[in-house]
Amino acid sequence: MRTDWNKVSIWYGKHLQKPDTYQHSLIFPKTLHLLQPQPDKHYLDIACGEGALAEHIIKTKNTHVTGVDLAPNLIAQANKKQLRNCHFIVGDATNFPKQILEHQFDGATCILALQNIADITPIFKATAKVLKPNSPLIIVLNHPCFRPPQQSGWGFDEPRKLQYRRIDTYMSSYHVNLTAHPGKKTTVSTVSFHRPLQDYINGLGVAGFMIDRLEEWTSNRASQPGGRAKAENRSRQEFPLFMAIRAYVTSF
Repeated sequence: MRTDWNKVSIWYGKHLQKPDTYQHSLIFPKTLHLLQPQPDKHYLDIACGEGALAEHIIKTKNTHVTGVDLAPNLIAQANKKQLRNCHFIVGDATNFPKQILEHQFDGATCILALQNIADITPIFKATAKVLKPNSPLIIVLNHPCFRPPQQSGWGFDEPRKLQYRRIDTYMSSYHVNLTAHPGKKTTVSTVSFHRPLQDYINGLGVAGFMIDRLEEWTSNRASQPGGRAKAENRSRQEFPLFMAIRAYVTSF
């Protein structure tokens, strides 16, 4: 099953140009805090899209970034930016191209991409082979516990004045087609895979990674004043949107 975002590359590129996206206001800053990029180091961005995270990583003095993505249109957008010390390659994250295998990296990231890939263990194994010892892999996901696609949603308990999160499925793995930009006359879909948290933890373990940090990131937005604003803002801080894992290779 081909699940790259080539078909939605134009929409996605325009989406990330907006200043108020979760990527720019929440995910990228927190990812950099976990990665702690250092001067004169080389980082790998897996499923790099159009290079948005790379733009942030290279703000650290003389850092280098190699990005790989299966969508040629997204790689074309990344290369068009002509970012210094950045090299973007069309390639499969489960089977890195030769240009990546020839390098040893000081850290790697995979941001909001594993949920769009059918088999994640090969990605972890491939990444373990190209990371230097004691170098981190940072992965960020839509939170699998609270955001199983098409099997979760918000509800409101009127007597208690509480907004709650309804979860219909968690342990069962499945995939669904999601509309990339609903409401448009013409639209395309992407594939989203749900897995329980244990699949990510165990997949990292099989590949020789040891987790040293797990973070759950809540929304940084707030409701406009109104009757349900207090309940909505409370629920935003109780139910995280995203989950981040930092892991290091311990063995092969």
